[in-house]
Amino acid sequence: MAFTRTYDGAEPVRINKWLGQTGVCSRREAEGLIAEGLVSIDGEVVRDAGRKIEPGQTLTLNDKGEAALAAGVAILLHKPVGYVSGQPEPGKIPAVRLLTAANKVGEGEVPARDASLPPVGRLDEDSRGLLLLSSDGVVAKAVIGPQSDLDKEYLVRVAGQVTEAKLSKLRHGLELDGRQLKPARVTQMEPQRLRFLLREGRNRQIRRMCELVGLEVVDLYRIRIGPVKLGDLPEGRWRMLTADERAALIKG
Repeated sequence: MAFTRTYDGAEPVRINKWLGQTGVCSRREAEGLIAEGLVSIDGEVVRDAGRKIEPGQTLTLNDKGEAALAAGVAILLHKPVGYVSGQPEPGKIPAVRLLTAANKVGEGEVPARDASLPPVGRLDEDSRGLLLLSSDGVVAKAVIGPQSDLDKEYLVRVAGQVTEAKLSKLRHGLELDGRQLKPARVTQMEPQRLRFLLREGRNRQIRRMCELVGLEVVDLYRIRIGPVKLGDLPEGRWRMLTADERAALIKG
């Protein structure tokens, strides 16, 4: 079944940039897929590498293109604060810099310095914890594809008074960018520590949700994506995703 995704951004964006940002593939890989005629927008095959996708349009990657992305690498990294997940702006440090032999745990080859390993579900610069980096298109589809129903678990420390009314709003009833959020499971573990379970990943979602109810996030720590857990992997270290973990992700 071909891969499809509808663009929900506010402004038109180049197809290769959007696919790179969402973790489906790298910009260079996207350009290759377009050149081979494997990408279409609303049923029309895209031939122009500079083509932009408009809000509400649906991109389809046909079966051949999806198969081309399937043979890839998937890495689990314990990202520290101060590293960015994807393509960095000037002065920022990309998380892929941590993929060295000294930081590796367990078996597996260290990726080449120029390897394309986009994030599969981002963590912002000020957040830490489990980050998947992968060139495996099947893994990307399973985690962030339009049909994905995997939940992500976060431990969040906040500043401000936590009340039941605020927790109720966090669980259901908030909007971001004019769109209703999916229901979230939010529990209070300690006076200033919350546990979030989300089934979507909007930009800086938890921080923005908390701001809407008068709370400030002071620490955000992702510990699980679906069946894959961070466990006791030390901060700054990485390991290969196991075959069982990959299978569990794809099974959903």
